[in-house]
Amino acid sequence: MKGVYQGRERRKFARLDYVTPFDCKVCKKETVSKLLAGYTADISQAGLLCNIKEKVKKEDILWLSFDRSTLAICEELEKKAFIYQNGVIGKVVRILPAAESGYQVGIQFITREESNLTYIYPKVHFLENQFRK
Repeated sequence: MKGVYQGRERRKFARLDYVTPFDCKVCKKETVSKLLAGYTADISQAGLLCNIKEKVKKEDILWLSFDRSTLAICEELEKKAFIYQNGVIGKVVRILPAAESGYQVGIQFITREESNLTYIYPKVHFLENQFRK
C-alpha cells in the first residue's frame, strides 16, 4: 500500500476545536442576498468544519463573516487567505447530515494564490458587486 498514510492523523494540518457563531452567503446570484447562520466546530490552517441548517452544494463558494477575533485567527492560520469585507472566502469540500438538524460542512479557505483563478475570481467579483449595492 504505497502512498497511503498510516499515521493517527490523516489530515495535512492539525485541527483546533473552536466553536463560534458566523454568518455566510453563497456566492451565486440567486442566493447572495440571503444571509445564512451557523457555527464552527473546528478550524485548521487550511479550512474549517461548521454546522449550518441550510443545505449548500459541494464546490459552492462561501463568504464567511466572523467576529474580529475569529477573523484574526483565520488570518494567522492561513497567511494567504482571501479576506474580504471582514470575512473569509472558502469553498465547500464536504457535506454531511448533522446529528441534530442541518449539515456539517467542510470548508477549504481560498487563498490569494488559488491555482484555479478562472473558477474563483468571477464569483468573488460578483460578490464584490453585490456588496456595493
